[in-house]
Amino acid sequence: MSQYLYLILNLGSISIPLLYSIFEKKFHFIQYFKIAFISILLVAIPFLIWDGLFTINGIWGFNSDYFIGTKFFGMPMEEWLFFFCIPYACLFTHEVLKYYVPNFKLSKSVTVILSFLLIVLVLLLLIFNFGKWYTTLNFSVFLLLMVYSLKYHIKTLQEYYPSFLVILIPFLIVNGILTGSFIEEPVVWYNNDENLGFRIFTIPFEDVFYAFNLLFSIQLVFNYLKKKQLEK
Repeated sequence: MSQYLYLILNLGSISIPLLYSIFEKKFHFIQYFKIAFISILLVAIPFLIWDGLFTINGIWGFNSDYFIGTKFFGMPMEEWLFFFCIPYACLFTHEVLKYYVPNFKLSKSVTVILSFLLIVLVLLLLIFNFGKWYTTLNFSVFLLLMVYSLKYHIKTLQEYYPSFLVILIPFLIVNGILTGSFIEEPVVWYNNDENLGFRIFTIPFEDVFYAFNLLFSIQLVFNYLKKKQLEK
């Protein structure tokens, strides 16, 4: 049964958002399914390349006891599904919050201050840990994303920060299980020589920023495609 754990986590994460997308008539998120899929796919491609290279070089890897056994480019099928199931659930969550709680956002000034504090924190951590591959690449992407977003997508940041705090709750549960919480061994293991070595429970600290990089990038693409769709 343990070999189905990763698959169950993926399917469990997407099941309720997908069913709600189809059957809820007021919000009716299924009307955006095509652009949601395109957004997720476009961002998933570079992240899967990143994932594959890190897997090949032993920066992280996968415990064969927790997946079915089918691999593509060294990564289990479940890892590929992760980049579609989890982002869809998170994209859906943000769009639901934005629809039903439109004032659930930060002020522009608070957003700018918070963003600059995060930039300073990440920049310092990057400087003092440069060369550790997960830390270096992850934090570099985060800094570029933040600078770009502060200049061009401040409104999206205002809306996304509160949503991301909500998203972090299921993220910590799912990623906690994947990294060894509540089970005997981790589903995904990390080479601590290539990260800060600091963990939130069993989750590497960098994973929070990795999640933001992935999910916020998808949100930016989705917003662009949604705007184009509504203009037709």
